[in-house]
Amino acid sequence: MKKVLFFLATAMVMVSCSKKVEERVNPFFTEWDTPEGVPPFEQILTSDYKPAFEKGIEEQNAEIEAIINNTENPTFENTIEAMDTTGELLDKVSYVFFNICESDGNDSLRALQEEILPMLSEHSDNIFMNAKLFARVKAVYDARETKEYTPVQARLLEETYKEFVRNGVALTSDKQERLREINKELSKLETKFTNNVLADLNAFSLVIDKEEDLAGLPEGVRTAASEKAKGLGKDGKWAFGLEVPSYGPFMQYSENRELRKKMYEAYHNKGNNNNEYDNKKVCLDIIKYRIEKAHLLGFNTPAEMILDNTMAKDPKIVDEFLLKIFNAGNEKAKEELKEMQVIADRDGVKIEAWDWDFYAEKLRQEKYSMDENLIRQYFKMENVRQGVFDLAGKLYGLKFEPIADAPKFNPEAECFRVTDEAGKLVGVFYCDYFPRESKRGGAWMEAMRLQYWKGGKEIRPIIVNIGNFTKPTATTPSLLSVDDVETMFHEFGHALHGLLAQSPYKKLSGTNVARDFVELPSQINENWAFQPEVLAMYAKHYETGEVIPDSLVQKILSVSTFNQGFMTTELCAASILDMKWHELSSIEGIEDVYAFEDKMMSEIGLIPQISSRYRSTYFNHIWGGGYAAGYYSYLWAEVLDKDAFSVFEKNGIFDPITAKAFKHLLESGNTADPMVLFREFKGGEPDETAMLKGRGLIK
Repeated sequence: MKKVLFFLATAMVMVSCSKKVEERVNPFFTEWDTPEGVPPFEQILTSDYKPAFEKGIEEQNAEIEAIINNTENPTFENTIEAMDTTGELLDKVSYVFFNICESDGNDSLRALQEEILPMLSEHSDNIFMNAKLFARVKAVYDARETKEYTPVQARLLEETYKEFVRNGVALTSDKQERLREINKELSKLETKFTNNVLADLNAFSLVIDKEEDLAGLPEGVRTAASEKAKGLGKDGKWAFGLEVPSYGPFMQYSENRELRKKMYEAYHNKGNNNNEYDNKKVCLDIIKYRIEKAHLLGFNTPAEMILDNTMAKDPKIVDEFLLKIFNAGNEKAKEELKEMQVIADRDGVKIEAWDWDFYAEKLRQEKYSMDENLIRQYFKMENVRQGVFDLAGKLYGLKFEPIADAPKFNPEAECFRVTDEAGKLVGVFYCDYFPRESKRGGAWMEAMRLQYWKGGKEIRPIIVNIGNFTKPTATTPSLLSVDDVETMFHEFGHALHGLLAQSPYKKLSGTNVARDFVELPSQINENWAFQPEVLAMYAKHYETGEVIPDSLVQKILSVSTFNQGFMTTELCAASILDMKWHELSSIEGIEDVYAFEDKMMSEIGLIPQISSRYRSTYFNHIWGGGYAAGYYSYLWAEVLDKDAFSVFEKNGIFDPITAKAFKHLLESGNTADPMVLFREFKGGEPDETAMLKGRGLIK
């Protein structure tokens, strides 16, 4: 019998060897036979990325060479338009790779990211410092007054020319070489900063083994903490982390002041623990290189360099804008502190920074009797998401249909086909709303494919919303806080900007707009979240299906300006801190990141009970997230969004004519100057009055 089995096995091996082994094809090198051409995530291996990046760079280099070597005189079509069509494979792999690194990363991907970013930095420099290519671009640009371009063509020409200048094409060869080195170093440092923050966040957990130390924490918070502890192998205990769904409720409800202090200090010292993830030197290295880069390009400071391409233009304008709002917020915060201290006096406590959320919640209960845990029961995640979809339907005629067989980058993600009233494809929308160790903190929108035209065919976008909301437990679905609901509406506003894009060119499509304009579409969408007519569409009790009662709606509305002194002050403080770093012309004499930060906060008069929303060593937005000298844009855009929403309030929040006009702004992307788009919609200049009133800072 053994001999028979041996001969059978031998025969099978001989047969298999006689067949030609089919080589596996890298998924990025093929057309994707998936619903609406979404990425085939399950087929993509980590080992696929680097070869795809290398081939993508090689292909774009060949495309650029073809433009340079074109024997015809430079024209808009054979130079500017041709450039916009290059790099298709590189875009294809980049959008997938960087989305996965942020939302479902691992050590292998993070290591690869540190390898890939310098490659991309060098590749970008090779394009935008190419003298022969720029000569063609400049020839088209210099002749622009003699040609009749459409407004969109003129915009693409202007943006392309400026991009070359901003990237150092006019520098001498030695300065270009130095700029290349700086760009490479910055790409490494910015990646290191972001990875350090995530690692430091994941490294901390507060494990509680005594039930009395859970005093004040609602049942849902305890259940989530119990399940988190199980995941850490600590059954029978409770664990809390620094991710917002865990940290926030603990600081808001925990009666254990010492543990609140421990959590607060851990949260505010991310990247500042003198360990392998420490970011203090990384911050100083990044700003040092950014200053040198600004000087090379003819600017005194990084802020001047960055703001040259925004609505604000001038750092002084931003500084004056922020200080005015900060002063209003800080005075309001002092009033809020006095009110809370009356309650804290009963406990014999002088309020410190780790007490603010706790006593703010007590004050809210006393003033409004608003039980957020009761309100959460009307904000089941799936219902809120449907409300977001339904609002987009009422305003812009969009429909959302689940794509059951769509590949997913993580099992928790969901995928929807988005169509218009005629059934035409608008785009594909992915959402992924729960925290995990492989995902960085916060909430954001990204594209996995932009909208543009290619060879007479329109390519529709693939848009992603990522969140870190409270996870469902074994007994309770994901129930969102008021802040979570606002966040979902906010990020979906960004998604609409990407989904509705109507640009012939990638470079001008969707959210490729000035940094201080990009938050307008997201922030205006928040304004509908708690309108009574909108709440009636989605705010239903997760068990009974009962629509949220009017009494709770009124409480949500009445509390909308509560604690806004604090919220405004911490946001403004972070924005000012960002500007102070980027208004430096040298780091000489700055050795201690936190000493610099404390000095800046002291100079503006920040009260000690409030910290900047982000401290320097975990301020991802400015050191690794593209918001350098741009964090102010949330407040800047809030002026625009409140002013723009006042038009809806005047005409009706679902008024079809007003909605059509705003839809045009969303569709336009960067095909026109943002201030022109705003003025066309508003019918005038921006006015900050509505924003200040909306925050309760003026009457």
